[in-house]
Amino acid sequence: MPDTDLPSELPAVAAEFTIEPFVPGDPGPHVQAAIDACLQAGLDVEVEPFGTRIDGGSDQVATAVGDLTRAAFRAGASRVSLQVNRHPS
Repeated sequence: MPDTDLPSELPAVAAEFTIEPFVPGDPGPHVQAAIDACLQAGLDVEVEPFGTRIDGGSDQVATAVGDLTRAAFRAGASRVSLQVNRHPS
């Protein structure tokens, strides 16, 4: 039975991911495929020196995480490391 005390609006979250193999300055098709999946989900993508970040609502980010993971592995990734954090309220 659903808990009626839960908020109806889902929290905003940030996901940071790193895709291997990691080659500095040459992200490769496995990283680009993940970035493209996030862009197709309508998210802004921040490519940082040691990882990539997306922000959005919980459902949107969760869907994008599944999409980016599948895309990265299809394009040759050996590993996807992921961290998801809730934005402070």
